[in-house]
Amino acid sequence: PCSSAALRAHLSRHRAVPQPENTFLCQIYNLTLLCTEDYVVEPQSVQFLVQHGFDFNKQYAQGIPYHKGNDKGNENQSQSVRTFFLELIRAKKPLILHNGLIDLVFLYQCFYAHLPDSLGTFISDLSEMFPAGIYDTKYASEFETRFVASYLEYAYKKCKRENCKLKDSSRQHLTVEFCSYPANVSRYIDYRHCSLEEASPSEGEANKVPVCEKFSAYGWCPNGVKCAQSHNIDLIIDEDDKLCEKAKKRKHRRKRRKNAEEPAKALGQESSGKEMELVQNGEEGPPRKQSCCEPAAAVESEENTPTTDSRLLEEENSTATEAETEAARAAEKLKEPQGPSAQVGTHRAGFDAFMTGYIMAYVWMLKKGKSTDADSERWCPDCHNKLYLSGKSVPLQIVKSLFSKSSKAHSHKMKLAW
Repeated sequence: PCSSAALRAHLSRHRAVPQPENTFLCQIYNLTLLCTEDYVVEPQSVQFLVQHGFDFNKQYAQGIPYHKGNDKGNENQSQSVRTFFLELIRAKKPLILHNGLIDLVFLYQCFYAHLPDSLGTFISDLSEMFPAGIYDTKYASEFETRFVASYLEYAYKKCKRENCKLKDSSRQHLTVEFCSYPANVSRYIDYRHCSLEEASPSEGEANKVPVCEKFSAYGWCPNGVKCAQSHNIDLIIDEDDKLCEKAKKRKHRRKRRKNAEEPAKALGQESSGKEMELVQNGEEGPPRKQSCCEPAAAVESEENTPTTDSRLLEEENSTATEAETEAARAAEKLKEPQGPSAQVGTHRAGFDAFMTGYIMAYVWMLKKGKSTDADSERWCPDCHNKLYLSGKSVPLQIVKSLFSKSSKAHSHKMKLAW
């Protein structure tokens, strides 16, 4: 299928600079590629790429050619994507991706060699190709920072917000610097706005466009730009923060009720209560958003039954919230918007690479202050060689098994590299 991975290679080089602490120098390179072999094109994928600014005319006119499988002839001696990829392997630097299993399969098959027949051999090859480690920011976003959503743009803006809070409070924070390019190369530089949105004047709830629940949860909506609801990531994060704050307040209310009603039983039930809280708060695995079909009030049904006064107070709050929601819906129907309100988004190959690098640098900064691991060879031990697997509570670990051998094609490439 036609996808952004198959059409455009993006590389973001984040390098720690020696002067200020937690400061990275960022250089982003964008390579437009063209497969020389036949491939299948999916209309939905092409529409997505066009909506996010991909230039198919440029690709077919100037795309760098590549092919799948093993090297052909003396290809390793020519200037090609394959020789460039081999240079990245020689550098022995950490490789950072977002939800990167499919990306690794693509990189291996298109720029390196034929895919091995077994997963064990593939993992064995990867562990030797990238000895400094492979890091997946989707895994880091779900299992380390524990964000309620982990798609790329959400994780980036969430890290950006949290980092700004650290900076405003004069605490340890991340700093990113960019190179100053001369004027004669400015036409080759594509600039993107990556700052946080400024706080807009407060508006009534009835004037706000409701958030698209599917986009909020998954970063993707089947209606695309035609969706009448908002795909604004900043608005989505605002709503998630409000829900998180409400959940904290509910937790405090539960504790107060428990201490007031059952002081004699509190000590005996402390152990089981902690286990129940772990399950209710999702601390056994990554946190999850509410289902699109379930109202936020459904969480209350899982809690202990409150006292009469507390129940009345919560019912009043619930009624007020429902009234505000109905008013907002009615106002939206009366407004009859002239066009779709969804925004296109910030996905570009180069900017995606920057966001991926930023997330990992932020996670590294947080973990650096908390880590007690004495192994200095691993850049970020908690995320080292762990790839996110969709729907799984454990990652795919890139560790060579004692029962797996490297592929012959890989062994040949390693001889070329060294």
